[in-house]
Amino acid sequence: MSIKKTSLYGGAAAATLALTLTACGGGAGGGGAAGGAYDKNATVNIGSLYEPQNLDNTAGGGQGVTEALNGNVYEGLFKLTDAGKVEKLLARDYKVSGDGLTYTFTLRDGVTFHSGKKLTSEDVKYSLEKVIAPDSQSARKSNLEVIKDIATPDAKTVKVTLSKRSISFVYNLSYVWIINSEAKGLKTAEDGTGPYRLDKWTRGSALSLDRFAGYWGHAAANKRVVFHYYKNATALNNALLTNAVDVVTSEQSPDALDQFKNNQNYKVNDGDSTTKLLLAFNDKAKPFTDVRVRQAVSAAIDDKKLLDSVWGGYGKLIGSMVPPTDPWYEDLTKVNAYDTARAKKLLKEAGYQHGFTFTLDTPNYDPHPTAATFIKSQLAKVGITVKIHTITPDEWYTKVYKNHDFTATLQEHVNDRDLVWYGNPDFYWGYDNKQVTTWVEQAEAATTTRQQTELLKKVNRKTAEDAASDWLYLYPQIVVASSKVSGYPVNGLNSQFFAYDIKKG
Repeated sequence: MSIKKTSLYGGAAAATLALTLTACGGGAGGGGAAGGAYDKNATVNIGSLYEPQNLDNTAGGGQGVTEALNGNVYEGLFKLTDAGKVEKLLARDYKVSGDGLTYTFTLRDGVTFHSGKKLTSEDVKYSLEKVIAPDSQSARKSNLEVIKDIATPDAKTVKVTLSKRSISFVYNLSYVWIINSEAKGLKTAEDGTGPYRLDKWTRGSALSLDRFAGYWGHAAANKRVVFHYYKNATALNNALLTNAVDVVTSEQSPDALDQFKNNQNYKVNDGDSTTKLLLAFNDKAKPFTDVRVRQAVSAAIDDKKLLDSVWGGYGKLIGSMVPPTDPWYEDLTKVNAYDTARAKKLLKEAGYQHGFTFTLDTPNYDPHPTAATFIKSQLAKVGITVKIHTITPDEWYTKVYKNHDFTATLQEHVNDRDLVWYGNPDFYWGYDNKQVTTWVEQAEAATTTRQQTELLKKVNRKTAEDAASDWLYLYPQIVVASSKVSGYPVNGLNSQFFAYDIKKG
């Protein structure tokens, strides 16, 4: 799971995906200069609203650190492509034991870190242990705690033994950065194996990357990448219009799209999104301990009206945590659909015929304040009073995610295949259904993707019926770029933004 701004990268139950050999690039989309002449020494300027909190993805680095560094500066044993497939990267090959508990990885030859040190099995061991360490803030941590032992029989071999079968293990490894075991100060520095090395990070302004001459794979198609950070969508769009940036990673102002659509100098790409906007209840806090109250709140909110008001025809309604791109997707938008009469009936059954009051902890960046105000007005119609409490991303992480000190909150969940978090009663929203937990565990222990999919479809439907959260809508994924560039990712899966294939004419 990952959350925008706070960006906590965690678990997903993934199907066993096609594993193919890759070097640096491939699979990036975008139009523009594709197939034509381009400047191999170009500087590509990328506009973003998501600046890193720090540069360590196990220390609360946020969505921004994944966007800028994942795949560009740091690499994993495996790579999750923009199309959602898993490919071998630093792992040249691997084998799985018959019981599914032991994975033996053979590392690629000729890989060096940016510091010049050669990649060894000890670095892989260190990187895995860093994710599951007691002080790790990676939400991927709980998925990898299935690791029982890590052995390094030689410099090129890593042998990982699991405590139980995990069909998602290789998929989850695509989220683990392989880091030099001797590196220090990783909140402000780096030592990865990727096609770029960090040049400079000026907080509040920009982060620049330079092509790494010693890269083991295909060299980046451009010499330099600069991520420019903006406080709001208007400033970001102005930067694109004035050629201060060549591409924006995610358009957040649909009202501004016409100026790009009707201009041959730009291309608007509408990709596949996995980002869900949630009204997340604390299912362990009254009144949301009562399933009828959660169902009532969900039925009292007109999700379509909210989506249209925020995105103006873009995005999709979603009736559960599962987007259409996940294998276990089912259209559940009719479950707890907008119905104020039903909402009032459910409230009366739950003993709240006169309504109740609750505080909604709301992140201070768009679209949360707008959504919170909308929800407040909608719930007032069924007698529920909402007190909006605006907080920063850092406050949200501590108050809501770590301390579970909230009644309800708004948050964006970025990752695909993150339905499985409802199987963890200790997760921040506190949903606790023993049958769901069992199904999630059985799905992870499944021997085939068919078994996994069938079980997670059950989880999907049950969590929707229980209104474990209210899934307000699925974000659009809109990447707007100058027609002079090509090769940029259009789906931005899990907030990563591979820059190495971008060509600038």
